[in-house]
Amino acid sequence: MGHYLRICYHVIKTEVLEVPGRVIAAMFVIALLAMPLFISQPYVLRILTLTAIFAIYATSWDVLAGFTGQVNLGHALFFGVAAYAGAKLNLSMGLPPWATIPLGGVVAVVVGLIAAMPALRLRGFYLSLVTMALPIILTGVIYIFPSFTGGELGLYGIDRLSNSVVFNYYLTTVIMLVSVYIMYKYTDSESKLIRTGIILHAIREDEITARASGINSTRYKIMAFAVSGFFAGIAGGLYGHYMKIVGPSTLDLFFSFQAILWTIFGGMTTIYGAVAGVYILYPLVEFIRVLPHGEDVRFIFFSGILILTLLFMPEGLTTWVRDKIEIKCPRCKLVNVVTRRNCRACRAPLHLEKDQLGQ
Repeated sequence: MGHYLRICYHVIKTEVLEVPGRVIAAMFVIALLAMPLFISQPYVLRILTLTAIFAIYATSWDVLAGFTGQVNLGHALFFGVAAYAGAKLNLSMGLPPWATIPLGGVVAVVVGLIAAMPALRLRGFYLSLVTMALPIILTGVIYIFPSFTGGELGLYGIDRLSNSVVFNYYLTTVIMLVSVYIMYKYTDSESKLIRTGIILHAIREDEITARASGINSTRYKIMAFAVSGFFAGIAGGLYGHYMKIVGPSTLDLFFSFQAILWTIFGGMTTIYGAVAGVYILYPLVEFIRVLPHGEDVRFIFFSGILILTLLFMPEGLTTWVRDKIEIKCPRCKLVNVVTRRNCRACRAPLHLEKDQLGQ
């Protein structure tokens, strides 16, 4: 037992505490888990619960758009379909939330695969237009069959996740952390267990070259659609059971754009950037709403932050911060704190150009 504890201590000391980004991530997780111990206001916990749900949703968009270059402007399709599917299964068949949420994710995968077939025949701007049209079409279907979908009023009376505000917070937060970790490993180009990450990077950078090297790019893009759709569906299912109502707003075009804006603010092609973007922007905008005239100015404030981010941090907030506190070794590619002069592994000089200038 002591041997394994020493191994864990060594790993934490050398692989976590030596990398500033991982320290920040660990502190973030600890803060999330400890939040109900210091905050008891139901309104604040409700905002943070919705933030966790939207973090899954935004991260799922980054999996598809950030890592394969397939810019989906209708990502709310997955979210809304899963929310409606989970609500219908709960109301019609009496299935509990622990069953309807993953089943809603599966329905979102099926819809995503159907949508991917024609969409992947297109490129760039045309692909984006097709994906943007899909939730609009589904919204029309909802209005055409109100007896089945609830029409403009939506479906209500859905079973809640639980009667405890704290339990709802912990449930959604833990599901968010697990989902984000899975998506991070799925897209990690340096992972030794899952090699999809480096393939997705290759497809995004140059699909023609990737195909020439023997990669079936269509298969991996369809897989990315499925993974993205599943986790967006998980978020949709959680949202439906938490709010106890599902309506056409879950398919709204602006809701699709919100995932894009959150991710761009935090940093695309990082996974954790989408999480940071949601946890900064969504609570900030919601808390501004309770101020005098907050309802009128909150989206102006939101837009101003995004404009400043694009001007001064075009790659996103987390990428800008990471570049300020971390440096990658030019020899072994290991991440080090920027203040180090030599790599913590191979001892190679990290600031060779600065040292040469100093001489």
